[in-house]
Amino acid sequence: MKLLTKCFRLFFVMMVLTGIVYPLLVTLVAQLVFHAQAEGSLLTVNGKAVGSALLAQKTENPKYFWPRPSADDYGTVPSGASNLGPSSAALQKAINDQATKVRATYKLAADAPVPDDLLTASASGLDPHLSPAAVQLQIDRVAAARGFNADQKLKLSALVAAQTEGPQLGFLGNARVNILLLNLALDKLAEKAE
Repeated sequence: MKLLTKCFRLFFVMMVLTGIVYPLLVTLVAQLVFHAQAEGSLLTVNGKAVGSALLAQKTENPKYFWPRPSADDYGTVPSGASNLGPSSAALQKAINDQATKVRATYKLAADAPVPDDLLTASASGLDPHLSPAAVQLQIDRVAAARGFNADQKLKLSALVAAQTEGPQLGFLGNARVNILLLNLALDKLAEKAE
């Protein structure tokens, strides 16, 4: 019975420490030191949350840059990869269909190369970033949809360059552009042009 009592005491102490004290301590530190990140890295416009800098958002509006495809239609609950392997006929068909769609949208030759991130979903299906090449491909479409003149189109190209982030710590990963941040900056650029 003594052993059973000790076990229950240890269980109760560990439950309080790991189930209550530790989560509260981590939450407190996160709120104090990394407040924006702890709140979901939310972006606001005029006091209204418009999205998270960590999640892609579906948009098909030609006036905005489009994110990379999503295996789960940008849903956060069912997010994830398609789990189709490199030898999958379904994956190859999806990539070919997407390549045909991209080439048609941007009036590219049938054999023109297309940036990989415009053809495939990320592992989470919610990656908010695109490669600079994928964003550059969209500049003409966005400028035309917004009725930008040549000078405004140059400003749009400069905006893309300004929004391009280098590799993390200077060597991890590749250059990338956060599409939501770019689209918010694009709205500000369009407001100034009016």
